[in-house]
Amino acid sequence: METLLETRNLKAGYFGREVVRNVNMHVEKGEVVCLLGPNGAGKSTTLLTIAGELEPVDGLVMLNNVPTWEPAYLRVQKRGLGIVTERRLIFSKMTTRDNLSLGGASLEIALELFPELEARLSVRAGLLSGGEQQMVALARALSRRPSLLLADELSLGLAPIIVNRLLSAVRKSVDQNGSGALIVEQHATKALQYADRVYLLARGQIALHLTADEAVKRLDEIEQTYLQGTSETEEDHIERKRRKDKRKQWRRLRVREREMNRLTGTLISTRKADEDDFYFEKEQVRRDRAMRARK
Repeated sequence: METLLETRNLKAGYFGREVVRNVNMHVEKGEVVCLLGPNGAGKSTTLLTIAGELEPVDGLVMLNNVPTWEPAYLRVQKRGLGIVTERRLIFSKMTTRDNLSLGGASLEIALELFPELEARLSVRAGLLSGGEQQMVALARALSRRPSLLLADELSLGLAPIIVNRLLSAVRKSVDQNGSGALIVEQHATKALQYADRVYLLARGQIALHLTADEAVKRLDEIEQTYLQGTSETEEDHIERKRRKDKRKQWRRLRVREREMNRLTGTLISTRKADEDDFYFEKEQVRRDRAMRARK
């Protein structure tokens, strides 16, 4: 089979700090691959890095077996990438017809995928329902016949019947055109009905890689172990990493101060007040616990 997408030891995040790490995944021609995980696991970060919206911290993104560092618009133009985000990227003041005709999209193919949009062609996209707006965004991407579709949370805030329409359109397009799709989803039950394989992302790493049939058999286990509740958010991860780096810096300063004291007999502090906040906070927590214990 032809490999459309491959990531090798991909690390992705914000401001040079990784949120996900060691992500190795691939999408073959004719496959719909689903990326599952709880809130904050890093699914959208991974997808945005593959799309070119974020630069990888480390590792490779390969499209059609060629490493790429191009921005998103070039991946769409040159590599045949189709992108649908959870933000429903439509132009609200333009009509549905104009939205479906943007960027070389085919109105005929779009209406073939979603015939219900034909009656709404003259309506401004901003006046469409949430489900219709997502149909417009997905139809525009699929009508360009992308070699690889990246879709982020198609089901977000939509009724189950609309979700089925969207996912079935992705499946139909992949089967007819021999393309591939990587879809990010929280609703495992829906996604598994249309996917071939599943990657499960938890705490920034790939925890499981299964076929869709295997995942269906283990669905209860997957939901209880990985999908209930929320994972550490990306903001939490960045803050934890910042504090960790600060603690390392603080310890290095303490070592220098002790060495200066040993050599000169004088304690000279080079620390700043804000560098002690971690230890002041830690001490305050300890005191609070001691007070509660005495009560």
